[in-house]
Amino acid sequence: MLDMQSYLGWKIDFRHPDGEPSLADPGSVHWRIYKNPIALAVGGVAAVLLEFADARIRSGVWDHSTYKVDPIGRSKRTGVAAMVGVYGPQSAARRVIQGVTNMHSRVNGETPKGEAYKALDPELLDWVSATAAYGFLNAYDRFVSPLSEAEKTRFYSEAGPVARLYGVQHSPTSSADFLAMMDRLVDRFEPHPIVGEFLTIIQSGQAAPGTPKMLHRALARASVSLLPPIVRQKLALGREYDLTTADRIALKLAGALADRIAIPGSPPSDASLRLGLPANFLYRGKAEQARLLAARAAAMPDSAEPATA
Repeated sequence: MLDMQSYLGWKIDFRHPDGEPSLADPGSVHWRIYKNPIALAVGGVAAVLLEFADARIRSGVWDHSTYKVDPIGRSKRTGVAAMVGVYGPQSAARRVIQGVTNMHSRVNGETPKGEAYKALDPELLDWVSATAAYGFLNAYDRFVSPLSEAEKTRFYSEAGPVARLYGVQHSPTSSADFLAMMDRLVDRFEPHPIVGEFLTIIQSGQAAPGTPKMLHRALARASVSLLPPIVRQKLALGREYDLTTADRIALKLAGALADRIAIPGSPPSDASLRLGLPANFLYRGKAEQARLLAARAAAMPDSAEPATA
C-alpha cells in the first residue's frame, strides 16, 4: 500500500480531527469507488492515456514532472492528492489542492510542434479532471462491481465541487457529457512514443509497487480497454494491448477481493473512524451502511450537515 500520510512535506492525518467532514460524503459513490485499489490503478492509467492524447498535456507532464525518472514517487503524490480530496479532512484537502494548483501555475512551455501550453489553461484543467472521473468510474464498473446509470451520474455530480477547487470550469455531469467534451478535443489527439514509454513503465510495475507482478501487464491492457475506441485508434494502440480473458478474470477477482477487505490505517478506514463510523464501514453491506449513516445523522447536532446515504 502506498504511504498516504504526507504530501510535499505536509503531514496528512485521515483520522483526525474528530468529526471534521471530508469534501466527499461517506455515503457518496466516491467513497465507494476510491476505496478499491484495482479501480484506482486501472482507472488512473486510463486517465493518463486520455490526457497524453493531447500534446499540450503530454508535454506538460513529461517535461515538468518526475514521472519518467521517479514513477513511484510521482504515483504516490498523485495517489495522496486523490485520496485526500475524497477522504481527508476538508482543511487538509484544501491545503493539498492549493499546493497542487501552485505547482501547476509554474508549468508552461511549448509542445514539440511549437504550440504554447499552460497547465492552468481552463480547457486543459477541464479535460484532466474529466479523464480522472471517467477512468476511476469505468474501472470500478468494469472490473469491480457494475454501477447503474443513476450511480454513474451521481458520481459525476459529486466530482464537480472538488474539481472547481482545482480551477475546473466545466466538470462533466454524465457519461454523455464526458463524451461530448472528448468530441470537442478529439481532432487534436495523436500517437506519440511517450505513450509507449508510459505503458512500458506501467507494465514493468515501477508505478504500482503494491500491485502483484502478475497483474502489471493485465493492468496496462485493462486501462487501454477503457479508452473510447476513437482514442485508442488515435493513439495507435494495437492488438498487443488487447485484454485477454485471463487478464479480465484476474483483475475482477482482485477487484472483488479488495472491495471486501478493510485495511487498518488506510485512508478509507481512518476517515470512517474520524466521522464516527466503524473502520470497516465501507466494506459492509448497503443496508448496514444506510443504517449506520442514519444513526450518525440522528446523533449529529441540528446545526451540522447530515450525511447522505
